[in-house]
Amino acid sequence: MKKVIYFIALLFSPVYLLAQTEEISIKKCIQNYIDGTSYNKPDHIEKAFYPEANLFLSHKDKDLWIVPASEYTKWFKKGDQGQFNGRIGRIISIELNNNIALAKAEILIPDKKLEFMDMFLLKKIQGEWKIISKSASSINTNKSGRNILFIVSNAHYYGKSILATGNSFSEIVNAYHTFKTAGYTVDFVSPKGGSIPLAYINTSDTLQKQYLFDPDFMYAMKNTKKPEEIDSKNYKAVHYIGGGAAMYDVPENKEIQTIALKVYEENKGIISSVCHGTAGIVNLKTNDGNYLVSGKKISGYPDSFEKQDGDYFKHFPFLIQKTIEERGGVFKFSPRNASHVETDGRIVTGQNFQSSSGVALKIIELINGAKNE
Repeated sequence: MKKVIYFIALLFSPVYLLAQTEEISIKKCIQNYIDGTSYNKPDHIEKAFYPEANLFLSHKDKDLWIVPASEYTKWFKKGDQGQFNGRIGRIISIELNNNIALAKAEILIPDKKLEFMDMFLLKKIQGEWKIISKSASSINTNKSGRNILFIVSNAHYYGKSILATGNSFSEIVNAYHTFKTAGYTVDFVSPKGGSIPLAYINTSDTLQKQYLFDPDFMYAMKNTKKPEEIDSKNYKAVHYIGGGAAMYDVPENKEIQTIALKVYEENKGIISSVCHGTAGIVNLKTNDGNYLVSGKKISGYPDSFEKQDGDYFKHFPFLIQKTIEERGGVFKFSPRNASHVETDGRIVTGQNFQSSSGVALKIIELINGAKNE
């Protein structure tokens, strides 16, 4: 019990909260840079940089091209002010140390098949965070600028018990890698935002080990977005991740339900899930008032596969298969440890972590098919 109390105290300590506040301010600074360079807003770029900052860039005729921030800002006065110019930016990571910070941002130009990685050094000057230097490199890329939203849970325990649980790392990694390889960008949202618990980590699995030691990927696990930070218009699909944590917080979260249904109904996008992640879709209702699963073929982790006498099972708020069938869905599954993917219209669901890549591939197929229509 002392360890739990200590951990809670640490989370809400002044030092921890101050670090969170500082990171928010750093994000705002970098976002000014991203917005300014993506929408030709020189005033936003000026806000981001310290006036005497330099950019250390590449040039075909120079080993190192040093560009003053003031000159760099002028480049964006030439375009249509406030108009999107094809640059898509997002923050990859931030490392804070007292009054200095390192940050990384990805800038995509899909039309040119280019990906820039910007590295920033920031310093807090007179109470404000400023970029004091930036360097960048570019590579050719297949990244399309199309986005997928992974829905994960903040629940660390089975209900109100002390039995630990988490989001299935294998399900995250298998799907994430499939989307990334196909040129998609993946964002993460959870009911509370911030860090999420991870479970079922197998460091003998090459792919899992690769991502477990990938600092940018793990930064995303530590910094999931809150629902209010998500613009549903940006996503082609939502994907509910499984693991025991998926049974809690997510299924009843109204904000996440709204995001998922906007992607599905307004964007004509896809709702998908894997294993216990299917718990997240049982409460979804479409605009006609019917349950999303009604009349649909749905897969997930079957009730009969649960350890009926297990301590964890006593804390389940509901049963996935039973609830789906009560709400008019047709629940489909295969023997244990076999991949099983169901597609019904724009709903794609999988039975287990072995189905994660298959679900992702089916989503990609559907998105590409819709694009070609």
